Amino acid sequence: MSSALSRRRLALFALFFIPGFSIASWVTRTPAIRDLLGASTAQMGLVLFGLSVGSMIGILGSGPLVARFGTRPVILFGVTLVVVSMPTVGLGAAVSSAALTTVGLALFGLGMGSTEVALNIDGADLERAIAKPVLPALHGCFSLGTVIGAVAGIAFTATSFSVVWHLVLVGVAVGAVVPLAIRHIPGGVGQSARADPRTDAETTVKPAPVWADRTLLLIGVIVLAMALAEGTANDWLPLVMVDGHGFTAAFGSAVYAVFAAAMTIGRFAGGYFVHRYGRAAVLTVSAAAATGGLALVSFPDSQILAGAGVLLWGLGASLGFPVALSAAGDSGPRPAARVSFVATLGYVAFLVGPPALGFLGEHFTLRAALIMPMILVAIAIFVAPALRKRTTTDSLPLDTTNHGGGATTSPRRSAASPNGTPDALNTHDR
Repeated sequence: MSSALSRRRLALFALFFIPGFSIASWVTRTPAIRDLLGASTAQMGLVLFGLSVGSMIGILGSGPLVARFGTRPVILFGVTLVVVSMPTVGLGAAVSSAALTTVGLALFGLGMGSTEVALNIDGADLERAIAKPVLPALHGCFSLGTVIGAVAGIAFTATSFSVVWHLVLVGVAVGAVVPLAIRHIPGGVGQSARADPRTDAETTVKPAPVWADRTLLLIGVIVLAMALAEGTANDWLPLVMVDGHGFTAAFGSAVYAVFAAAMTIGRFAGGYFVHRYGRAAVLTVSAAAATGGLALVSFPDSQILAGAGVLLWGLGASLGFPVALSAAGDSGPRPAARVSFVATLGYVAFLVGPPALGFLGEHFTLRAALIMPMILVAIAIFVAPALRKRTTTDSLPLDTTNHGGGATTSPRRSAASPNGTPDALNTHDR
């Protein structure tokens, strides 16, 4: 690996870390924020709706913006908003303003939605450039950020440290990292090639939309389900433990830290299992584990079983998103567009789905609301094996993706099925 690619990988590690650290910082303070606002479960769902609105704008706008400008400016815009959002959320809670807290979460959603899609496009491009699996480790850095953010949140919660000063410190800390990392992200990654104006428009064939690929749609189902499982924990797990299982606020934050630690371990260790057993098998087992974990948290009235369920939930959800994104990039031509499409589905579920659980939780309890993501993840158990035999086109075009050092032209490499066609989900990471 060249020094430029090595620095780029380290920069992506840091940029994936920032959203994870930030989201854990405010999620672990959710009980305190709710109490400062004096909000009910349904009202907290409305506050989180700001996150949904910002997320939708960021998610839906990120792909087109990357195609127009490349990943670097979109990442810079997104992480800047994440930095600004932290003190805004804290200040809103401190002055008991649900409106200001909602604005802060909207800024966070807008920043995270746009950043994460662009980061995954850049990460998939780096993965192809170095011919090694890197997305699981990048998502592992996101999870590592949630662990560290959760540990800090537990300490601040246990000592009754001010929410506003906690989140201001978070904003300052992550803001210092951004200029150091962003300079190592090359320009032009993910940009669509502009058509030559001298080309005869009548002879130009418009490529089929990526969403018309059935294999990619099935990958999208897995991403949506697994991202919802992860996002549900990030938004609601401390409150589920406090309100549903009788934990104290500090122990509720501690259980969330266990979930984040399980995610981190699963992602850093997952590369071996993907290489050894293939993507389809790993995704099947992951979905089954996450389903079992959600069931243990939702159904038994036992703190011990709930804690065990959180561990299983975290391990199961850890690899679903990054492994499926990697498969999407290998599923056919125009890999940046494919990763963008699937990542968009995932982040819609990750950031927009969980607030809807607040309304279910108001009517049926938060534990009962977990049945919805559990059912969707259970569906992924049956989808993943079906993808093992689904193939893309018999011959893929050359990869002309910009890897940060100018466009390169090399044959796309992917494993083949017995009839010689590439198999997106059964491809072992290189």
